[in-house]
Amino acid sequence: MDQAAPAYDSNNPSTFVVPTPNAPHSVIIEFCDRCRWLHRATWTSTELLLTFPPPALKSVTIIPLTSEDTAGRFRIWLTVNDSPSSSVLVWDRKVEGKFPELKELKQRIRDHIQPNRSLGHSDR
Repeated sequence: MDQAAPAYDSNNPSTFVVPTPNAPHSVIIEFCDRCRWLHRATWTSTELLLTFPPPALKSVTIIPLTSEDTAGRFRIWLTVNDSPSSSVLVWDRKVEGKFPELKELKQRIRDHIQPNRSLGHSDR
């Protein structure tokens, strides 16, 4: 006989549920740690969460990379729905030839998650 999971209790860790890492409207920032881009990644994540507070964006995950094949990487992915294959590459530093200007990055993300939303001065 299957036993039901215990009811959620905010004081009982055995009832806690692990968050879904790639929930809809979440961002992943991959960056080359050897290039010392942690500050840029955290600054970008802060700006995105301030512009798109929950529930617009559910989360921002920062992933440092250190291997030879990820040297110089700075990529930003947006998960747009529940499917793992629904992540959209919003920015790639090597493809674009530069780091993202926050104005352009915010516009690209907005166009996916809140297309009718005004970004105020970032739309000018």
